[in-house]
Amino acid sequence: MTAARIDHAVTSGTFSLDGQTFDVDNNVWVLGDDSECVVFDAPHDVSAILDVIGGRTVKAIIATHAHDDHVRFAPELAEATGAPILLHPADLVLWHMTHPDVRPGGELADGQVIEVAGTAVHVLHTPGHAPGACCFHVPELGVVFTGDTLFQGGPGATGRSFSDYDTIIDSITKRLLELPPETVVHTGHGESTTIAAEAAGLARG
Repeated sequence: MTAARIDHAVTSGTFSLDGQTFDVDNNVWVLGDDSECVVFDAPHDVSAILDVIGGRTVKAIIATHAHDDHVRFAPELAEATGAPILLHPADLVLWHMTHPDVRPGGELADGQVIEVAGTAVHVLHTPGHAPGACCFHVPELGVVFTGDTLFQGGPGATGRSFSDYDTIIDSITKRLLELPPETVVHTGHGESTTIAAEAAGLARG
């Protein structure tokens, strides 16, 4: 069996909330082997995501959270791949702002384990940037996919509706900084980092 690997693309588009719209570049992370995979988030450009997937079976489209720049094209990607969209139910309030007539195909829960390509993906509910924000730890590969919860340089933004600074700091401190310090952090936007680097930055802050 081919070992699990991580493939990556960057897509460009917009993020809209609270009556404002911003241009953004989003990371798309695909975890799997030569035959099957899962996709983290579905922003901006379905064709670019399908290029990363190739001919593989998609077991799930996993939403790190439901801001529109992360889920706008999730239903279209689900239709193209036949894969369910998985979202933490606390983020349905945000999901329905973008997709009022569509429901995700399944739920994420803290402590849940998703299997793909013989590899375990552990779900960590990390609210703060959004109420249903989740991170995904893959111990076998030494990585965590953090969406917009933790970036190179610190926490995700909390200045908009349904977000809270104290909550995101609590999530990062109790859920992410407990991971091995060498864990690679793959983020929703921008460059990857490590738990050790961000722990040092938060300590200085």
